[in-house]
Amino acid sequence: MKVKGKHYRTIWLKEHNPETVQIIDQTKLPHKFQILDLRTVDEMAAAIREMYLRGAGLIGAAAGYGIYLASLSAPGDPEAFEKAMTDAADLLIKTRPTAKNLEWAVNKQLHTIASEHSVEEKRRAALHTAVEIADFDAEACRQIGLHGMKLIEEIAQGKKGEPVNILTHCNAGWLAFVDYGSATAPIYAAHDRGIPIHVWVDETRPRNQGASLTAWELGEHGVPHTLIVDNTGGHLMQHGMVDLVIVGSDRTTVTGDVANKIGTYLKALAAKDNGIPFYAALPSSTFDWGITDGIREIPIEERDPREVKYIHGNLICPLGTPAKNYGFDVTPARLVTGLITERGICQPNRESILKIFPEKR
Repeated sequence: MKVKGKHYRTIWLKEHNPETVQIIDQTKLPHKFQILDLRTVDEMAAAIREMYLRGAGLIGAAAGYGIYLASLSAPGDPEAFEKAMTDAADLLIKTRPTAKNLEWAVNKQLHTIASEHSVEEKRRAALHTAVEIADFDAEACRQIGLHGMKLIEEIAQGKKGEPVNILTHCNAGWLAFVDYGSATAPIYAAHDRGIPIHVWVDETRPRNQGASLTAWELGEHGVPHTLIVDNTGGHLMQHGMVDLVIVGSDRTTVTGDVANKIGTYLKALAAKDNGIPFYAALPSSTFDWGITDGIREIPIEERDPREVKYIHGNLICPLGTPAKNYGFDVTPARLVTGLITERGICQPNRESILKIFPEKR
């Protein structure tokens, strides 16, 4: 993605200082573009927990870099080094329990580090693997864009020059990954190909990632879009104003159940009722190959109730009002038309998923 004409990823090593990781502070967007320096695993864990960075793929890449930062300060004694790595892994995994990419990245780092011998070799391996995880995420999202663009092309052929209207929820864009995004990757690819499109952007309460992040992203890229309140989607679908729904995913089961930002399930129900295709876009690192029942088995993060009760520091309910703040919900596979992955589009069922990922059988 480009910001004011300059290309950025969402996470990278600081130039001339590879012991510092830099990120875009998403809590300041859309009003201020600010870069943060992270030098320790504790700082990385805090950045994930407090959502200075967020999004399934970016959380995974950040965890990979977090283990690398932990390796730099870990003791030189091999046994103490291994304990430091285990402690760092535990710290990172606990920050955001729903996102599978985080656990995947941490386990990939630990496996690679364990295969090396000296502490110095382990540190070099941690750096190499962190970069590899980030590069994988960016390339996977690029491929998701190419595969998903075909869906938009097919719809565009019947629109006779009118824009394809796509509804998305939360931010599954460039800011949620290392580059391109998942749900937005097909949108960017179609826009760059010259296909007329328009995006309905859910505000996504309570943290408003759609309003502050997705709208900002699309504006920077020049993609036509309109911000809507979360509950508008069903009305738009009833009146033929949505052609396609594309969302992201923080964890998807091998049977096709999709965990995504709270409110996604309601969009899927409305899409099903109105005969509108509903797709989830995700890299393979988001799949949880060990569970089959998303509603029962996917851990759902519950966040601070103050996020519901306050907007930009302003209390919007009576002071003593109790609140619940579930971060995610699960859309069952029966409501999902298909999954857009880096290897192609598959149906939301075990047979179809394993056909394009046969090594996971």
